[in-house]
Amino acid sequence: MSLAPRVVLVHRTTEYEELVARHGTHGQAAFFLRSRGRDIGEVAERSRRDRRALAEVASKVPLTWRQASVERADLDRFLFAPEDVVVVVGQDGLVANVAKYLSGQPVVGINTDPVRNPGVLVRHGVPDAPKLLAAAADDGTPFEELTMVEAVADDTQRLVALNEIYLGAAGHQTARYRLGHEDDGGVVESQASSGVLVGTGTGASGWLRSVWQERSSALPLPGASESRLLWFVREAWPSPATGTSLVAGELAAPARLRLTVESDRLVAFGDGMESDAMELTWGQTVRLG
Repeated sequence: MSLAPRVVLVHRTTEYEELVARHGTHGQAAFFLRSRGRDIGEVAERSRRDRRALAEVASKVPLTWRQASVERADLDRFLFAPEDVVVVVGQDGLVANVAKYLSGQPVVGINTDPVRNPGVLVRHGVPDAPKLLAAAADDGTPFEELTMVEAVADDTQRLVALNEIYLGAAGHQTARYRLGHEDDGGVVESQASSGVLVGTGTGASGWLRSVWQERSSALPLPGASESRLLWFVREAWPSPATGTSLVAGELAAPARLRLTVESDRLVAFGDGMESDAMELTWGQTVRLG
């Protein structure tokens, strides 16, 4: 007997909820914002709109299906099942946040605020939820598959991300490492920088695009489903011991970027999830592709 599909609603704590949690009451939060020239009314209305959308999507789940809900901060502790249908209700970034914890489950993105959210990954409105849920449970429905970026350390740690992986110092210190392409005949360069960013075609609408645009890079941005990545070294520092000749490039599958740590502690995290980072220490090697 097969289980009915389970819908997992992924959402994020709103700005209003964070303010009230920090200041204790609505009134204290309102006073705090007012002292900084902001009105809590607009923030509270956005929160009500998000919560109405979440409740409305939940109400459209078929009665015979199971249902669960998970907040962004709890994603690394939530156990997704193979039969899950994941419904992201909120911002584009939430799709990237949840993607690293999935292994083939379909994802539907519901945009709760089209005025503020671009809708790159949350492309649908709340009224579309019933037909989207039915389609997601149908084995014959075509899905768009997106390329992810992967980092694998020599101690078997593995990290994946939908937008980008950042590798650098945990604070604002300089990251020191040796960098090179695996298929480049052993050519490596010692570097001191603000870190390395490796991004996908999906990430080309976010942080990766910002760096690409700032550099006026001639490298073409990859498509979301294209098996090609771009990488950039941030603020590489030239010195007698460190170089700046390998600061950008592309990785077409199955090419890998190889980085050997020369600092006491570096971290790698994906899609802004710093709380779920890979930790690396002196002499460790990590491969990105």
